[in-house]
Amino acid sequence: MHTAQRTHGFSESVIRGMTRLATEHGAINLAQGFPNFPTPDVLKDAAIAAIRADVNQYAITWGSKHLREALARKMLAWYGLAVNPETEVTITCGATEAMASVLLALVDPGDEVVVFEPWYENYGPDAVLCGARPIMVPLPVGQALDLERLAAAFGPRTRAIILNTPNNPTGKVFTAAELAGIAELCQRHGAYAITDEIYEHIIYEGQHIPLATLPGMAARTITISGASKTYAITGWRIGTIIAPAELTAAIRKVHDFLTVGAPAPLQEAVAVAMDTLPHSYYTAMAAAYRQRRDLLCGALLRAGFQLTPPQGAYYVLADYSALGQEDSSAFAIRLVKEAGVATVPYASFTTNPAPPRLVRFAFCKTDDLLEQAAQRLLAFASRP
Repeated sequence: MHTAQRTHGFSESVIRGMTRLATEHGAINLAQGFPNFPTPDVLKDAAIAAIRADVNQYAITWGSKHLREALARKMLAWYGLAVNPETEVTITCGATEAMASVLLALVDPGDEVVVFEPWYENYGPDAVLCGARPIMVPLPVGQALDLERLAAAFGPRTRAIILNTPNNPTGKVFTAAELAGIAELCQRHGAYAITDEIYEHIIYEGQHIPLATLPGMAARTITISGASKTYAITGWRIGTIIAPAELTAAIRKVHDFLTVGAPAPLQEAVAVAMDTLPHSYYTAMAAAYRQRRDLLCGALLRAGFQLTPPQGAYYVLADYSALGQEDSSAFAIRLVKEAGVATVPYASFTTNPAPPRLVRFAFCKTDDLLEQAAQRLLAFASRP
């Protein structure tokens, strides 16, 4: 049977596949990045209140007025970035839909999109769906961005660059100097910067600097984020896009035909959270994730893995060379079956046919579950 050629190079999400494998084998799921602890009560209470108040029909396609205005207030308070909630904000069904909507709205067939590798697994397929060509630029774990190599990836067909900071899966937080270099390249080549800032509040080293705040970049930056990671509500699917008005108009058209709109009562709840949660909520959340990071990284080192602790987000890439010589997909499957811990193979984040021996662990879990995973990993490593 005929299927569209654009999908022939796609495979099922490895991350979601590892979650199913974890369930099948009763493994602790450190593969998919969803918390196993509760969302704050303020969000649950606000969602229930919105449902009981019959906020149950379509919101405005591009997002409820309450949430768009709350996001604009938050961007101004946190980053000094003035945003017009009427013409520059779109609410989507998660950051994943946001990225697809942006690329479909701004990228033409034959364009090139610069993508850092390793990448979050959706970026490449999203570019391909637009008929564009992804141009890969290596982003080695624990190393500074090679701006000369990045500059070589830009050319006359470059339409956009996708920047994820803090980065999944490397944990890198881009520095002010690196962001300035990216901004200069975008302006020199007339390219858009599409930034995925979903982990903006989960920082351990450095500072989150939205690229749109750099001189000359507000007019060519599309800022994607969402509520999933910040408020532990990955199942709610509330994403956000901030872009110049002309670009927003195009993005909203695509978003409308893709999903119509995000869940109305959940938008109201996220707006309440943005307006009422104090600054201390965000600092306490980051501190709790730092503790989880240190717990898991310490256990991995004791078990024989090698790693560079992440600067942000809630993942760590670990080198398993001392524990196995098979490729990362085979090792990840063996770890599920023999250790009872699920990870994501590095092969999911790269086009490299011979990727390094790395797997990604997610530590967005309670301490007791991470301790249990640590015990399993130590037992696995001590086997003859």
